[in-house]
Amino acid sequence: SGADGKDACREEEEEDGASGGGEEAEEEGDSGEGTEEEDEDAEEEHDSDFEELDEEQEGKQKKGSSEKQVAALCISVGSFSDPEDLPGLAHFLEHMVFMGSEKYPAENGFDAFLKKHGGSDNASTDCERTIFQFDVQRKYFREALDRWAQFFICPLMIEDAIDREVEAVDSEYQLARPSDSHRKEMLFGSLARPKHPMGKFCWGNAQTLKHEPREKQINTYQRLRDFWKRYYSAHYMTLTVQSKETLNTLEEWVREVFSKVPNNAQPRPDFSDLQDPFDTPTFNKLYRIVPVRKVHALTVTWALPPQGKQYRVKPLHYISWLIGHEGAGSILSLLRKKCWALALFGGNSETGFDQNTTYSIFSISITLTDEGFQNFHQVVHLVFQYMKMLQTLGPQQRIYEEIQKIEANEFHYQEQTDPIEYVENICENMQLFPKEDFLTGDQLMFEYNPEVISLALALLTPERANLLLLSPEHEGHCAHKEKWFGTNYSIEDLPEEWAQRWAGDFDLNPDLHLPAENKFIATDFTLKPSDCPDTEVPVRIVNNERGCLWFKKDNKFKIPKAYVRFNLLSPMIQKSPENLVLFDVFVNILAHNLAEPAYEADVAQLEYKLIAGEHGLVIRVKGFNHKLPLLLNLIVDHLADFTAEPGVFNMFAEQLKKTYFNILIKPERLGKDVRLLILEHCRWSVIQKYQAIMKGLTVDDLMTFVSGLKAQLYTEGLVQGNFTSTESMKFLQYFIDKLQFKRLSVEVPVLFRVVELPQKPHLCKVKSLNKGDANSEVTVYYQVTALIKLKECEDTHLGEEVDRNWFEVVTQQYVFDRLNREIEALKLITKAELVSWFMEHRDTTSKKLSVHVSLPALKTSSYGEVSKLTFLPASPMLADATLINDIRAFTSSLTLYPYHKILK
Repeated sequence: SGADGKDACREEEEEDGASGGGEEAEEEGDSGEGTEEEDEDAEEEHDSDFEELDEEQEGKQKKGSSEKQVAALCISVGSFSDPEDLPGLAHFLEHMVFMGSEKYPAENGFDAFLKKHGGSDNASTDCERTIFQFDVQRKYFREALDRWAQFFICPLMIEDAIDREVEAVDSEYQLARPSDSHRKEMLFGSLARPKHPMGKFCWGNAQTLKHEPREKQINTYQRLRDFWKRYYSAHYMTLTVQSKETLNTLEEWVREVFSKVPNNAQPRPDFSDLQDPFDTPTFNKLYRIVPVRKVHALTVTWALPPQGKQYRVKPLHYISWLIGHEGAGSILSLLRKKCWALALFGGNSETGFDQNTTYSIFSISITLTDEGFQNFHQVVHLVFQYMKMLQTLGPQQRIYEEIQKIEANEFHYQEQTDPIEYVENICENMQLFPKEDFLTGDQLMFEYNPEVISLALALLTPERANLLLLSPEHEGHCAHKEKWFGTNYSIEDLPEEWAQRWAGDFDLNPDLHLPAENKFIATDFTLKPSDCPDTEVPVRIVNNERGCLWFKKDNKFKIPKAYVRFNLLSPMIQKSPENLVLFDVFVNILAHNLAEPAYEADVAQLEYKLIAGEHGLVIRVKGFNHKLPLLLNLIVDHLADFTAEPGVFNMFAEQLKKTYFNILIKPERLGKDVRLLILEHCRWSVIQKYQAIMKGLTVDDLMTFVSGLKAQLYTEGLVQGNFTSTESMKFLQYFIDKLQFKRLSVEVPVLFRVVELPQKPHLCKVKSLNKGDANSEVTVYYQVTALIKLKECEDTHLGEEVDRNWFEVVTQQYVFDRLNREIEALKLITKAELVSWFMEHRDTTSKKLSVHVSLPALKTSSYGEVSKLTFLPASPMLADATLINDIRAFTSSLTLYPYHKILK
């Protein structure tokens, strides 16, 4: 729903602004491939609901569940402590400690142990902290703790493994290089004064960890062991474990297992004397940057004294809530009215880059339209006007207490979070807060202190700000190149007339004002009594020719929250690529029209999401049930009264061109697009959507499409949580009454039919559409019986249960007890049967499709042509595979599988 008024997340998560909807449902037998998450995948938020649900379930399995036992350990050392002559050493050590221990010497023994027992592990290195975590089945937790602890007691760090693990670090670096968010961070860090750790290359790569040390005769292995001995000390560490064992048992285990972690009694790394790192001539400039993706974005940044000690007041949190507001009187509201901006994020992400012991960042990042880019100086001026208004009015107790109330409600009634994320968060909190605030220090606003807030506000002035402006328009005009990520940029002094304008007592825009009182904040947390018999699975309480509604009263988690989801099915969506594009534009503009009136609901913890699904518009709302009907009705009202101003239409049409382009330049997304184009009958690819939007569509085309879409629908819904069946029936009736749609004349399939591949291997090799990305992508698809996924554990919160049930509704299979049935079926499968099945399908005559996305020829521009595929010849080692050079010619002769659903 746009800006995050609570705190800034990394702005590239939604930098494209437009929601490149209606994208890709998985073919049957191929559902459940892990979500392709990156910082910059706003588009992925709007994949088909079918795939999105499946990927959500997969993601939860990967992260952890309440049945898994989890542990996390945080060490107060990070990349700030890297030696000057070995950049990336802290990150490299995080990798190397996993390579066996004296007690358990197998190089990858811990990973193998966890995989064998349904677990996983990971680690991450920040500026001043390094975190390790793992999860595993309960009966193996004690042994896993012992194996894991050995990395901090007596790791082997075999010298022979160094070169191999350097390659792993280098691979992470290469994968990160095409990320605009990482590029901006590295460039921003380079602006710090000389010798400040912000300017260090924290990633590390083969150049810094292997080639240069050899040239300089640096013994990387010995330096690695010295670094471990100096910094991996018990008094730098905090540990969190979560298990169903008793607290006494856990404490006993921890004492037994971790008592041998060495303690060198040396002072902790301390960089707090290195404050004001950006008090340099390179700050307070305008930096023009060439991004990887097609996007216009403005970031205004201030470097403040470190704010971590003000966690009880959270001044930046309060300011970011106002800056990121999207309601009437906000920065984004005014920019949207001018069609200059699509999204805004303000605040501090609380990562090591944004907040450490030397400074705290406050930044405002705005995704601009083409017109907004042309007028970016006026956008900057509006930001400074709003900041001056906040400084003039001073802190507002009413607003602070409103935020306090919202977050206290959420904390008090929070659902079970992912266990791995939870223990990671707590072990890091243990480094930052006193014991009494370990669980709450990062979540609650404890005390209103206007003096502390005013001190932070007073520093957010034009003369202290730095500007970054990203745009493809800068290509060819940027003479500088950042050393590590290769970002092209230019540096300019701010024009004198700007400086003079902002130095004086400039006027404020009269349309800027503080937000009004929030009518969406819940005050009734009563649990409602059931008005129908309790059931284990959802039941259909409405079923007619225009729709049906599934309902389940929550009597398990017992929280005053609810989930409401509707899928509005229409045969118009899949008729042509043009219709798919118009559907995407429609969903974007509907979200745009809702952004201001629905924003108060969003900050009051009532979440909503509009998804351009493969075959229908999906509307999802959740949160405290008290005010949830207000939000749902608001969405339906805007759907019924949909309008599109020509300027808004043009803004989103242009933005969708960029969104489709940014999807296609990712090798993994292009590979998926090609694979699904081959496998799914009547599939329209992203390339075809890009071709359609480039031909040109009009606002009249849109309104004609929307009229047809709303004329005939089938609406299917699910309500779960703290509502009665009587209340729930009113939701579907409100859709019918407001939209006045007729029943469908033909049934809309909710899945694509899949082609039957010939009984031999096939290869489709295409050229990558990103001329600046060094990464290739390979997918191998085996066409066999449906995949059965095992998740033999209870749902940890209501949302997980809703996701499983919604999958059944949106795929129209309705096997709500599928999980139990699958578990029972799996218990009947023998090892011999599994091996036999695998051997039958792995041979060279199997129905196998390989899709390769390979490096392009030498690059001439960062922004190449993406409207067509270039097919490549097979390499000699793949000569046995049948090459696909014309997808339509290949698929036209294949038979189709029938629509496939597992109903029992």
